[in-house]
Amino acid sequence: MVLAGTGPRSGGGIWKMPFIVGGAYAKAFAARKDPRHFLFFPRNAEGKKASNEYFARLAERTGDRSRPVSRRAAPAQLRAITTGGLHAPDDLLAIKVPVPVANGDHDLMVASEHSADMARRLPDAKLVVYPNSGHGGVFQHHEKFVPEVLAFPGRLTRAQVASCG
Repeated sequence: MVLAGTGPRSGGGIWKMPFIVGGAYAKAFAARKDPRHFLFFPRNAEGKKASNEYFARLAERTGDRSRPVSRRAAPAQLRAITTGGLHAPDDLLAIKVPVPVANGDHDLMVASEHSADMARRLPDAKLVVYPNSGHGGVFQHHEKFVPEVLAFPGRLTRAQVASCG
């Protein structure tokens, strides 16, 4: 299991996510860009460069691509996330596998503090917070992230990592 840009149930401030996502979609519409430019990467020079590189890498893959998320799935996911923020945290001590937990230090949707909380609740987790990155920190720092996952105890194979997108 690899967790990125996430946190446990009861995460404070998660109720703001629909507003953050809605704002990013409005900015994206006005700029004629994909909302991930505004959600996944900081809006500074390094983040904008990383965002453009991310979309260039996505364009390289022409076959065996995942289908786009449906118009119904995205609002359902937002509801599930915000509802999870209102519940008591789960006991994660039953998870006995090693778990890398990653996030960016400027994640607008799921603050890195939530990822740190998740890592503390798991008995065998390692937290990595990537500098000057957002929700797409693992995409921005893929050159570090992939080897870290591959070197992690109980690691995935390269093919399994590649299939994760």
